Amino acid sequence: MSSFESADRFLVVPRVWHDALIAATYRRRGYAEDESTAAGQNAAEAARHGIRTHNGIKALHIESKHRAGGGGAVPHAAVSRRPGRFSASEVWDANRKLGQIVAQEAIETCIRLAEVHGIGQVSVDNAFHYLWGGGYVMEAARRGYIAYTNCTAARAEVVPFGGRAPTLGTNPHSWAFPTCDVVGFPIVIDWATSVIAMGRIDHCRREGHLLPPGAAVDADGAPTVDPAKAAALLPFGAHKGYGLGLVNELMAAFIGGSLPTLRAGDSQPGEKHTSTFYFQVIHPDAIAGSFASGRTQRENVGAVLADILGHGNENARLPGQNEATAAARSDANGGLLFTAAEIAELNLLATENRSPALEPARLKPAL
Repeated sequence: MSSFESADRFLVVPRVWHDALIAATYRRRGYAEDESTAAGQNAAEAARHGIRTHNGIKALHIESKHRAGGGGAVPHAAVSRRPGRFSASEVWDANRKLGQIVAQEAIETCIRLAEVHGIGQVSVDNAFHYLWGGGYVMEAARRGYIAYTNCTAARAEVVPFGGRAPTLGTNPHSWAFPTCDVVGFPIVIDWATSVIAMGRIDHCRREGHLLPPGAAVDADGAPTVDPAKAAALLPFGAHKGYGLGLVNELMAAFIGGSLPTLRAGDSQPGEKHTSTFYFQVIHPDAIAGSFASGRTQRENVGAVLADILGHGNENARLPGQNEATAAARSDANGGLLFTAAEIAELNLLATENRSPALEPARLKPAL
């Protein structure tokens, strides 16, 4: 195996082929046109921004695994909105509707609420995995809002700090800030609370990479860097990552989520086997105070970032910069960038839904 993802070579896949393939696969599995389109959009933007752990391959693998094992998404399900007394808040029951379309609608709802109230939030119970959370908040930030989301993962795969058994999800947090006019891209802080996401295990197994040390344990609880032996993940930063992962489980508990070790299955009647989502959008004007030296809010954000990256820190990178660089590279190459191993996985999906496959030898290498 090679070192962790250091020498991957990419080929350029036409986005029109990719988007048609992902949507067609969802349709063949029984999903509605709007559900399939939303899933395809999320997958394409993840690939475009270099998020290889949450691309269409991962999305359809999760859909297939959970449909077969219980706790899967329900095609054509309708979201139920529960009545409430708080005008800037909405509480939804997703009824196991496909997560990507629910998340898209939730972030749009938060934006509408924030335009009226300065802040908007939507909690979603009985949900199915929404894949790349950073994509939803990034879209809000591009439109001028501060946005946040967290969710509980579909499975308990993370061992709590000081423990032995996986009882937490990878439980990502995603923040985005409207900084396009300051640094040229939204600052996006998007992370799983484990050292790596479970999708990275799949990626390393597929590409022949080792895992980073201290990221995973085997079935006996011993540390491993072999993705084939990884049985559970560890929280990043020891107690700190554990605490952040616990935040998601507690938010889920207040929303209505059930026991994390029972998610992604149907074996315990009376318990829920689904994830929860939480979305929040803030209008920057709603939190604006006064700024030193007569600066505007925008100028103040720029001054703060310049100070952080000054003092010899000019080579430091901002969160979201890698994603922006990856998106620019994808756009410059005129398509989405995948490895030969990933294209082989995509071609398996093409076989499943009787779509045309790609010939890697005919694809141009990415620059």
